[in-house]
Amino acid sequence: MEGKGRRVLVGMSGGVDSSVTAHILKHQGWDVIGITMKVWPQDCISRAEDKCCGPSAIADARGVAHALGIPHYVVDEADQFEKLVIDYFSSEYKAGRTPNPCVMCNEKLKFGNLWTKAHALGADYVATGHYAIIEHPEEGAILRRGRDQKKDQSYFLFSLRQEQLRHAVTPLGDMTKPEIRAIAREIGLKVADKVDSQEICFVPGNDYKAFLKSHLGESEFHPGGIYDTDGNFLGSHEGIEMYTIGQRKGLPGGSPRPRYVVDIDAESSRVIVGYDEHLVRDDFEIDNANWLIPPPEEPRAITVKIRYGHPGTPATLEPESDGRHRVIFQTPQRAVTPGQAAVFYDGDRVIGGGWICRQAATIRLHATIA
Repeated sequence: MEGKGRRVLVGMSGGVDSSVTAHILKHQGWDVIGITMKVWPQDCISRAEDKCCGPSAIADARGVAHALGIPHYVVDEADQFEKLVIDYFSSEYKAGRTPNPCVMCNEKLKFGNLWTKAHALGADYVATGHYAIIEHPEEGAILRRGRDQKKDQSYFLFSLRQEQLRHAVTPLGDMTKPEIRAIAREIGLKVADKVDSQEICFVPGNDYKAFLKSHLGESEFHPGGIYDTDGNFLGSHEGIEMYTIGQRKGLPGGSPRPRYVVDIDAESSRVIVGYDEHLVRDDFEIDNANWLIPPPEEPRAITVKIRYGHPGTPATLEPESDGRHRVIFQTPQRAVTPGQAAVFYDGDRVIGGGWICRQAATIRLHATIA
């Protein structure tokens, strides 16, 4: 997609991907403006100083923009990040679900609030360093997997609406990471060999439990009991916020086989544990679907990813009368986790997705259990 003088706002995190994105777009003839979101108040920025939202990242982004000869701005999105991403992250754990903050950040901030800034600056598009392909035919934008299957990030963009995708540019979608680093070295960018973050950007050390304790305070946790699938009480826990489906660590011992969290009942603050076979599901439901095609009205064959690291598996998508959709696997899958996104593909094209609903495991709770 050639720029031909059109203005584009590039979200610059200080990493190699967004830096090369800005370079490529300028080379293609776009009028490029770099912008970095500051998402932490100054008094707590040290929590994530080495992440894409920390002060060193802002300095790196500013340095790249100077080297590329493009204007660069920093916008304070701390309040919005707190409201739209952090509060969502915390509330999902309080509800016994496992959140997906990257999806929310893309939808609400990077392609939401950032587009408002772009429009104010006279930009036609917002660009990011995501490994995904966005095509722009006249009939509507199309989202596809990135060519680098190990880095593909189309999963994280499923919730973008058509009006967002129509104004989005992802020039790295048809490239691989080694190619991107090679470009950065060739043009002399200091971030060429900067290490990628493999964690949630605002959770230092990827210790979400410590983050929740710091953010919520332990008085906001929901303590309760740990039970097996027969309803037997195994012990107490300090809060359902400390658990997620498939978790093995932190559970009571005394079992000859490994046990895992198989269900979290937020209403009763119960954590249910079972064995590996209790994690296997034939189907699940999703709600709050977002469609990039006309919503299916009949059963449809798809490939579904039930989390980012999932390779995808064949399934049938069935509409239900209450606005939800049921996904039936061809091959049963392990650890289908409420709160995670399920993203639907037709080949390499994203056709939609939604949020996995809780479906209580088959658990026999004794009548005497409070």
